Amino acid sequence: MGTTSASGTDTPTTTSGGSTDYVQSLARGLSVIRAFDAENPRRTLSDVARATDLTRATARRFLLTLVELGYVRTDGSTFWLTPRVLELGYSYLSSLSLPEIAHPHLEALSARVHQSTSVSVLDDGDIVYVARVPVSRIMTVSITIGTRFPAFATSMGRVLLAGLSPADLDTYLHQVELSPLTGHTIATPAALRAELDKVRAQGFCVVDQELEEGLRSLAAPIRDKSGAVVAAVNISMQAARYTSEAVDETLVPAVVATAAEISADVARTQTKALP
Repeated sequence: MGTTSASGTDTPTTTSGGSTDYVQSLARGLSVIRAFDAENPRRTLSDVARATDLTRATARRFLLTLVELGYVRTDGSTFWLTPRVLELGYSYLSSLSLPEIAHPHLEALSARVHQSTSVSVLDDGDIVYVARVPVSRIMTVSITIGTRFPAFATSMGRVLLAGLSPADLDTYLHQVELSPLTGHTIATPAALRAELDKVRAQGFCVVDQELEEGLRSLAAPIRDKSGAVVAAVNISMQAARYTSEAVDETLVPAVVATAAEISADVARTQTKALP
């Protein structure tokens, strides 16, 4: 474990991976921030301690430090995040020009098909939304910039997974827990691998009610100048509104064309979606 000097600063600690540059207090502070989410926007001290596996005294020190820094507020019994936390993610997003490049294309696609459009990137087995033009709410959860979903059950996730190197895909399939989210969700590594082969060959992906009942989505890859898949663009819709034939004939060409347009702009500006 790391140690704290008399001045109150952390000394490096050695992690299981052998690094001596790991600062334990920073990791703990970030875990306290991550303890708050859409389901738990306000938490008591005890809630945070349980969620982070910290003692109440340690959790209290981190919470009060975050209050002092303006990232957390409290009424004396509960704590909640402030909008200032967005600055932490904004530093990452503002370093990307991908959302700015993609947004007008998403607006045009939404106007063309009258559906919500999004762009996401892959992060640690999840997709993370980095740009979105909502038309109507068709999911039980609200999607905003930064929303995460498991990659295996989403059209954008499968496009991104299909773009991984064979070694990286093998690692992902070995580590992922394919918990069915609906009765339609692909739930075995072999079946997922076969689906990813199909996605890679056809250049797009359609997912029908695997993330949520009644929701259908389709996605296509966004590539950088080298041709690597760096992001995905999608549209989502109520499954009952479109037949499979209508999706193939009308929506797939629109999404694939939009992905190609964004890719061309990314290549022209020599922008990488991921650091």
